[in-house]
Amino acid sequence: MQVLLKNDIPSLGNFGDTVKVANGYARNYLIPKGLVVEATKGNLKALEQQKEAWDRKKEKVVNEAATLKEKLEALSLTFTRKAGEDEKLFGSVTSMDIAAAIEERGFTLDRKKISLDEPIKKLGEVTVPVKLHQEVVADIKVSVVQE
Repeated sequence: MQVLLKNDIPSLGNFGDTVKVANGYARNYLIPKGLVVEATKGNLKALEQQKEAWDRKKEKVVNEAATLKEKLEALSLTFTRKAGEDEKLFGSVTSMDIAAAIEERGFTLDRKKISLDEPIKKLGEVTVPVKLHQEVVADIKVSVVQE
């Protein structure tokens, strides 16, 4: 069955793409969830109009994310923690700690956007990427100093 994507679906494609999927997958999952519509001439025309509006909205979101990126990259976060030998911390600095420190400075940010592979467990300076949008990633400098 040919369907038009109404959202970005990682396993299928991006908004506005026409893809072929199994009939059962389309009828039982994609269409009831509102993720796709059947590819007809009328739906193609309606989707083109929606795509233009979506492109304008996406451009606005990317611009806002770029502005936020500049502000976040100007930040330098410092955490004071107890440390033992070899500069290892008693505990760690997590994405929740970083998100809380960013919120204290007046920015609202979901901690899930902070791309910290594992908690920071050593003293020093680390650059932490924050994924604001698919196309915009801010790098925040995080320093951990001994108490």
